[in-house]
Amino acid sequence: MRTLATVLLLLILSFTTPALADQTQIRNYSKAQDLFWGELYSKGGEELYCGEKLTPGDRSFNIEHVYPASWMKEAAGCAGTSRKKCRKVSDRFNHMEADLHNLYPSLSYYNSKRSNYSFAIIPGDSIIQGCDFELNGKQELVEPRPISRGNIARSIFYMNKEYGAKIAPPGGDDQLKDLLTAWHCTDPVDETERVRNDRIEELQGNRNPFIDNPNLISCKNIKSFPED
Repeated sequence: MRTLATVLLLLILSFTTPALADQTQIRNYSKAQDLFWGELYSKGGEELYCGEKLTPGDRSFNIEHVYPASWMKEAAGCAGTSRKKCRKVSDRFNHMEADLHNLYPSLSYYNSKRSNYSFAIIPGDSIIQGCDFELNGKQELVEPRPISRGNIARSIFYMNKEYGAKIAPPGGDDQLKDLLTAWHCTDPVDETERVRNDRIEELQGNRNPFIDNPNLISCKNIKSFPED
């Protein structure tokens, strides 16, 4: 028979322990990679940062976590450990890392340059090799091209809603949320994004609600961010 103390403890845990997100069909990142190349982008597409046409099997492309895997560890309950360790101890981390709504194709060079840097508007002109992708390595910031900014914002808002992942790098402030809100509003959902959302639902069983209903993010009184 449960004691009163035991019952109270269970009630507390039910309110403080986050529930797993809807995405539980893809158990790990290895499986996500197979689905990403074999199903989601099997017929090609366009990569995120430079708009290059994706050719299946082309090794100059890889997979970008828009919300970096290194940022996920706190929400997954394994902060302070390595990505490899998180995979061993946290099912939640594996589901987050494998979530197709957060994965986009990227040229390997720009994926490497982005690393786990946060997004920002970078003053001046620091475009890299003809691609509208700007980098401030000292401050660990990147600025993507305008046409990809809404996609990026909606991926990060999705990770926040589904997993409780902070809209900020570890130790960062909440200014990123204001910037992403502006990006969501100025780069609205397009048909390619809707089709991708449909396909991901088929593969992992859930949708990005910010694509289905952009009004979930209010565009009233959004902050302005000066362009470079």
